Amino acid sequence: MHTLRKLLIFFILSGAPFYVNGQQPNPPGQVKGSEKAIREAYLFAHMTHQDYGRLYYSVSLDGLHWVSLNKGKRVFEEYQGHPDICKGHDGKYYLAGNTSDASPDINIWVSDNLLSWSKHAIYTPDLKSTPGYANALQRIGAPKLFYDASTSQYILTWHTPHLEGSKEDPERYWASQRTLYVLSKDLKTFSSHPAKLFTWDFATIDVMIRKVENSYYAIIKDETYPTLYWVTGKTIRIAKAPSLLGPYSEPSAPVSPNFREAPALIPSPDGKIWYLYYEQYPGVSYGLSVSDNLNGPWFQASGYTFFSDWDKYTLPEKVRHGCMITISRKEYEALVQKFGIDKE
Repeated sequence: MHTLRKLLIFFILSGAPFYVNGQQPNPPGQVKGSEKAIREAYLFAHMTHQDYGRLYYSVSLDGLHWVSLNKGKRVFEEYQGHPDICKGHDGKYYLAGNTSDASPDINIWVSDNLLSWSKHAIYTPDLKSTPGYANALQRIGAPKLFYDASTSQYILTWHTPHLEGSKEDPERYWASQRTLYVLSKDLKTFSSHPAKLFTWDFATIDVMIRKVENSYYAIIKDETYPTLYWVTGKTIRIAKAPSLLGPYSEPSAPVSPNFREAPALIPSPDGKIWYLYYEQYPGVSYGLSVSDNLNGPWFQASGYTFFSDWDKYTLPEKVRHGCMITISRKEYEALVQKFGIDKE
């Protein structure tokens, strides 16, 4: 004990690092040995910092280490928006986007294989017809799709504000964002008018819906500005509901630090763990929270330290947000064959 005490004093006085032999464990959820992965591969459809609002692909075999395709060039020239892809009722993939937040239209494309896309539909929501939201501005932010197999319908969500920003208070524009939705059976015809998804009266954006077992989860960005009196501002939070349209519970405590947005959720290769990614904007880095249950608790994995022993996940440089989906190994190989993979 006396020797140990002297060693500790030596390290403190000399400034020598205590972490010489330390290393964080790898995130759970990976397959081991001959174990077969339940989730074989992953696609990240995203933008880049240099080319915001256009479509790029990156792929992964473990959900943690991502490499870009197509030599870091666009994979579909026609696309504009914040990429969001869902697999639909017919096994095809559907991609939503809009030319800009000020555009009145939401564009939807369809693909059999993720290799090429064709226009499926254009939907123009009548924002002023939203019940209890007649003061909605003509703004449509980040449309997202989810197909609910149990009710055989799609939900299309986006965020719309009701206050303009000002020089004195630019943040009030973002604080006025509310999440709206419509339903559809085929993504060609839609419910008669948009509606508010949540009963809470605070700002939400970037909402994605997922179903796990018998519960529905809304993964949201709390868009209120963080203060001592609203410490959850600009974080990723999760709400839960017994049915697709709610009612959704009050959102959870933050899953991310402040100033994070655009959540992307995937199951781990062994199917037992959830990986929840989110962007630290504006294009600074990505964070990753890990849990074995969407109800939490969550921990944040180590990344963007630029030390290989400490970075437990990696993404291509300057990627911006979009969506992550699971794909088959066959689909992964087809993507790599068509676009080519960037070797690092």
